[in-house]
Amino acid sequence: MISEVQQPLFIKHYHTPLQRFHLLPPGIAADRRAPANAGEIRAEFRAEFKLADHHLLLVQIGSGFKTKGLDRSLKALAALPRELKQRTRLIAIGQDDPRSFQLQAKALGVSDQVQILKGRSDIPRFLLGADLLIHPAYNENTGTVLLEALVSGLPVLVTDVCGYAHYIAEADAGRVLTSPFEQERLNHLLADMLADDQRRAFWSRNGLAYADSADLYSMPQHAADIILATRP
Repeated sequence: MISEVQQPLFIKHYHTPLQRFHLLPPGIAADRRAPANAGEIRAEFRAEFKLADHHLLLVQIGSGFKTKGLDRSLKALAALPRELKQRTRLIAIGQDDPRSFQLQAKALGVSDQVQILKGRSDIPRFLLGADLLIHPAYNENTGTVLLEALVSGLPVLVTDVCGYAHYIAEADAGRVLTSPFEQERLNHLLADMLADDQRRAFWSRNGLAYADSADLYSMPQHAADIILATRP
């Protein structure tokens, strides 16, 4: 299996013996890693979206906006200190109905700073062009986008219910919000992370270093090895 979060559920519902579990690497595509021209891609992206150097871009990526906690992200954006909020934008990407979240953004007074886009194929550009991935999910078996952000050098703010959140902690590539969830705590962490350019650069370097040293890519090979090893 690819997420330790799921193991207790399999034991509870299917009574699977512990010795039958094999934890696999995530298996993200190696081409998600930051390329040699990452800086150039970032500059082009930010010019396209009219982001000046002092602007801060949050991205939230994944379909199922409610489960992914987009409502929490909007509240955290609205709660930022005035100066920080004025230069922060949020782009959410996913296949979902955006209307309730657009209404929420309007009610919170941040609709001019929020874009909700349909799913698209150029996600790596957003990961390179952004300043922070926010992912305050209500639940998440894995969370592949967390690792895609990590190997792109993008700091992450995530809830600990996500199966892959532990990689962010192990890499020291952002902050993991512990359960039980508290909106005020999310608000505080987001403000701290956005206000500290040096710390974000530190998390970015850590993510890139972790991408070089950790096995995040070989799930198919490991699965094949386990299957072959169990054959008579």
